[in-house]
Amino acid sequence: MSGFNIAYQKVFRPNQLTVGLMTPLAHQGSMARIDKAFQQAALADKLNFAALWARDVPLMIPQGSDNSTSALDDPFLWLAGLAGATTHIALGAAAIVLPLRHPLHVAKAALSLDRLSAGRFILGVGSGDRPAEFASFGQDLEARREVFRERWQVVRAALSPVPQEREPLLELTDGYELMAVPQRQIPMIVVGSARQSVQWIAAQGDAWATYHRPEARQQSRISLWRGALQQSAQGADKPFIQSMQLDLRESPSAQPEPLELGMRTGREALIDYLLRLKELGVGHVLFNLSGGRPAEEVVQELGEEVIPRL
Repeated sequence: MSGFNIAYQKVFRPNQLTVGLMTPLAHQGSMARIDKAFQQAALADKLNFAALWARDVPLMIPQGSDNSTSALDDPFLWLAGLAGATTHIALGAAAIVLPLRHPLHVAKAALSLDRLSAGRFILGVGSGDRPAEFASFGQDLEARREVFRERWQVVRAALSPVPQEREPLLELTDGYELMAVPQRQIPMIVVGSARQSVQWIAAQGDAWATYHRPEARQQSRISLWRGALQQSAQGADKPFIQSMQLDLRESPSAQPEPLELGMRTGREALIDYLLRLKELGVGHVLFNLSGGRPAEEVVQELGEEVIPRL
């Protein structure tokens, strides 16, 4: 574990559950205000959140049960801005759509962002699933499984400080480096299935991020992950990450209600839930805030009342 950059150590702590936030916070529809987003990032940094995350959404395509669209800045540039607004918190991409980006561009951006943030960057990648995006980028949707694997190997090589692991990159570039070799390993995590088997993810990735499910189903998913680690990663203790929608009610004692990919709840039930996730083996929970409360108010409550009790 000592070979990873500081971001890995901030987010993945042995026998602990850490908390992160998807940015822009409580984002709906229109472009986020830059000044407000940076203030919110600084607040999360001050309140000891482990990470801020950003999504890669190339086109504003309606999705979800409400058929909404997301207007988002480029994730690498967005995270670079957050790096300048914060000091300690880790910064993660969840997730870069690897089949839609050239692996040398992804690697160059990841290396640069890790440098700009002083080692606070985690690269999460996925395979993408929106046919219209693949068509617009001239990519074959049905080939994304193989393309993901091929590009993973190139990016993985570029983010490694170990000379023998860098060969796939140098083969592609005729021996030319992209920039200075990183001093420490930049972690790469798989978000969703990426059209791969759990065994492949366990062998290749540094962690696996998946979605909120009812607890019994998530427990089965974690057991599947543990089995894959035993089978394909020599039993390595690689973290399990869960993302979830969170509508945090003003009443601390409000009882939980299910939401699509998450829950609406007061903080007391949320704390109980997070402690159960910790016992199940979840290492990091990534909140995507929703609901009508001001985002700063929710971040303050999570930072002051929830995180200390984990």
